[in-house]
Amino acid sequence: MKNKNIQPVLISLLVIIGIYLVVDHGQHLVPYLPFAFLLGCLSMHLFMHHGHGSHSDKDHHEHN
Repeated sequence: MKNKNIQPVLISLLVIIGIYLVVDHGQHLVPYLPFAFLLGCLSMHLFMHHGHGSHSDKDHHEHN
């Protein structure tokens, strides 16, 4: 069996588990929403700044 056949099955399984957790155990997840928001902000800050390039002095002199 190839990995291409397994990937949609795993994604579907994760979606079903996520829906189950939200529907049946949503009341237990509400106190953790602020932490999930902060974790999302931190993740975006760490992983989405790769496009800015280097911030060294060498690059600064080339722009001036």
